[in-house]
Amino acid sequence: MNEHTARHERAVLWSLVHAERAALADDLAGLTADRWTTPSLCTGLTVREVLAHLTAAASLTPRRWMLGVIRCRFDFDRQVLMRLREQLGDTPDDTLDRFRQIITSTTKPPLPVLAMLGEQVVHGEDIRRPLGLEHAYPIETVTRVAEYFAGSDLTVPAKGRIGGLRLAATDGPFTTGAGPLVSGSTLALTMAMTGRRAYCADLTGDGVPLLLSRCATT
Repeated sequence: MNEHTARHERAVLWSLVHAERAALADDLAGLTADRWTTPSLCTGLTVREVLAHLTAAASLTPRRWMLGVIRCRFDFDRQVLMRLREQLGDTPDDTLDRFRQIITSTTKPPLPVLAMLGEQVVHGEDIRRPLGLEHAYPIETVTRVAEYFAGSDLTVPAKGRIGGLRLAATDGPFTTGAGPLVSGSTLALTMAMTGRRAYCADLTGDGVPLLLSRCATT
């Protein structure tokens, strides 16, 4: 891939990230105060805290990320909680306002832009599903995210989780692997391969029990 093509691809990916951030902010507008404390699909975090985590990720340069890692003595979970609390604000309105401010940000930790898109989609669902909110993702967006997670264990052990299974989307072109079949929407496959047990109920095929057993308790 030449530099011009790479720049174009990054621009396309950032546009998808920004679109998903804007959609999530709109979905959460007007959410009553009591619903912000709803447990998310991220174990131990409320939907408000997951939103603050997304804001933090869009506010960290590689240098700030590394300084935080050193400060937390390479405890990555501790760094996540530290940065999350920085972006939480005093009220849910503060949390949402802070998120709105980073909708068009291209700041990121030392991760590929595609990983940022994956984080946005997965954590967006970590928030939406417990709240009963539905979002129609463009198939291009979720297909890119599914392909990324199927080939990477960088941010979550998704590639390892689906080893020995064949995943096939029923709503798009995504397919990967070989073995017992797991089929369903591209979104459900993505969420299941990132460890979200709730989405295994949306899947069919002989491979579902094995995938379910490999998911976390979320």
